[in-house]
Amino acid sequence: MAHDDDRLQQIREAITEALMSSDEALPTSFTGRTGRTLLAVLRGARVVRRERKRAKRGEAPAVDVEALVKVVSALGRLKGLAMKMGQMASYLDMAMPEELQAALSALQTHAQPMPFARVAELVGEDLGARATALLDSMTETPIAAASIGQVHAARLPDGTPVAVKVRYPEVDRAIAGDFGAARIGTRVQSLLFPNARIQELVDEMRSRFLEECDYEHEAAAQRRFGDLFAGHATLVVPAVFEEYCARRVLTTRYMDGARFDDFVRTDPPQALRDRVGEALFEFYIGTLFRHGLYNCDPHPGNYLFLPDGRVAMLDYGCTRLFERDTVEALARLTLAVHADDPRQLHRAFVDVGLVREGRRYDFDVARALARGFYGPLLHDRVQRIDLGQEDFAGIFRKKMQLLKLSLPGELMFLLRIRYGLMSVLGRLGARANWYRLERRYVESGLARGQRRP
Repeated sequence: MAHDDDRLQQIREAITEALMSSDEALPTSFTGRTGRTLLAVLRGARVVRRERKRAKRGEAPAVDVEALVKVVSALGRLKGLAMKMGQMASYLDMAMPEELQAALSALQTHAQPMPFARVAELVGEDLGARATALLDSMTETPIAAASIGQVHAARLPDGTPVAVKVRYPEVDRAIAGDFGAARIGTRVQSLLFPNARIQELVDEMRSRFLEECDYEHEAAAQRRFGDLFAGHATLVVPAVFEEYCARRVLTTRYMDGARFDDFVRTDPPQALRDRVGEALFEFYIGTLFRHGLYNCDPHPGNYLFLPDGRVAMLDYGCTRLFERDTVEALARLTLAVHADDPRQLHRAFVDVGLVREGRRYDFDVARALARGFYGPLLHDRVQRIDLGQEDFAGIFRKKMQLLKLSLPGELMFLLRIRYGLMSVLGRLGARANWYRLERRYVESGLARGQRRP
């Protein structure tokens, strides 16, 4: 096992070095991005096919690091939507060969950076005279580079250490172009699955990803989460320094800690794993039901494990606020799935928008998908999340069935939260009675709704 971990870590390091050693310009044209995306997908598919054939023959993995570098570097160079899909695949795709998964995990914190001269230019344009205080102390090499922007360490005039995130100048144009290319597939899928709200789902994705390009929006969301989790025993939301923020610049308190994979490799005590796991569950699930707010980007690159046992929660660009009625409908869906009563389930499906009132649908398919969505959280017992168990992994094999229903666009990111969080908890090895935890937050949310004037 240790040998396998070392091999995967070597792959991550090789990919990271390749990503950070290139500073090619971000492609923004429709043809350039579409062609490069298709080439990266085909190369990735070739790696998957080759490794699956070796596995069937009982052969050990034969890591072609050069091939992995080409796949991941292409996604890192594209940034935007293509890189986000690579990030998600790195922790959500259970069937992917672990070598490719390890390579893609480098995208959680690294991509080809833009030159520091361009960074300084952007900070100067957005902050004016205030930029000097940051640029005089800013590290030229980014400490992280991701799908929307890159992060540099700096200090405020009073010596406070800060992390300065600078947005890639044309990434919003690149993302808009990516979704323009998706229109063709959207029209075809709408014909094949007339009940599905395909365009609504795509519009939701487009809105959320473009919203990430606005760092003023992210600063506001981070302050909101900071207020909610002020004084929390386990979670830390880095403070935002508004004077040094703008649409393309976000300045927050610098946090120094271990990344997710590095933390897990230290084999932390079970009690610490459990405490962190429950805190992460509260952050995503508790905040949704109690406040109608969620951060819908739970990938492992967004955590820093601090020396004092706390976890700094990073990246608030992809957030969403739900109306109270929607939150209560989701809470009732949870209780209905727990009860597994057909009438209660049907009513909950209609209320949450999974099916339309008066329209025929396959109840068994809807029930199976709903139970797959909750997966291991349906079991009233203390347990670890097993990423391979049927009620969790089975939903991935049935994902096309979702298109037979009418999932509202605004709920699509709940899937990302649920499976992203379950994947993180599984890799963390945290144990808890997740059923009881979720039920507590659901009932708390419903009680809040009942107290509304």
